[in-house]
Amino acid sequence: MRNEALIGYLLHQRPYQEKRALYYLFSQQHGVTHGVGKKGAPLFTPLQLFASGKRDLKTFTQINIAPLSSIQESIAESPLALKDSNANLSEARHHESISGQHQYAALYLNEILWRLLPTEDPMPLLWQHYQNSLQQLKQPLTADELRLCLRQFEAYLFNELGFALTLKHDSLDQPIESDAIYRFLPDVGLVPTVYDEDNERAVTQTIFKGSEILMMVEQGISAATLNAWSRLHRQLIDHLLDYQPLQSRLLWQQQQRYQSSS
Repeated sequence: MRNEALIGYLLHQRPYQEKRALYYLFSQQHGVTHGVGKKGAPLFTPLQLFASGKRDLKTFTQINIAPLSSIQESIAESPLALKDSNANLSEARHHESISGQHQYAALYLNEILWRLLPTEDPMPLLWQHYQNSLQQLKQPLTADELRLCLRQFEAYLFNELGFALTLKHDSLDQPIESDAIYRFLPDVGLVPTVYDEDNERAVTQTIFKGSEILMMVEQGISAATLNAWSRLHRQLIDHLLDYQPLQSRLLWQQQQRYQSSS
């Protein structure tokens, strides 16, 4: 890679020497790309830069906010591209920042990407879904709309990683029964189980009613099935991360505790 122009979003950064930083860039062209560049690149904003180097750690130069025209040209043929008949509105959204509680959601998306995606593995469809999700997070959303945005993106990520969830059959390849109870195990699937009234909290987090699963299959990720999908996705995310804590999740929990006590 020699002075190759990249368009992407900064997922994570760490200090590297006095005036430079180690960047984890989610690029449209090459997926997650690691590089060293001048400090100060912003999060949640499309960047345009040049990358050089044959090894895993590239050198990033001329890091600038990508003009809207460059983004539109790069995704013009994508069926997932955002369609907006108002060019001025589209330009405004392009430069808007993500604020308030939505920042925690955006940090969460960044963290699961840089921790789970392989290096330099192009994923243009996931890249476009990520960009669309950031555009949603720049707009006012209800609590449920925010959660729907996150669950939908997680589903795209799981598919890209090869973890497509099949909920029509249990671990024994038997059809899901509406009156049965199942426990979800990421490496196994839905395992028929017995309800444990002595540990209701654990049951709430890990157990699914058959009727609940059938509704998830029928409706997909919707307002009616949001809680069930949230529980399922959390188990799979935790499994993929080897049950190591997410810093963005801890920040969100601290912020929620602060709000409830103030």
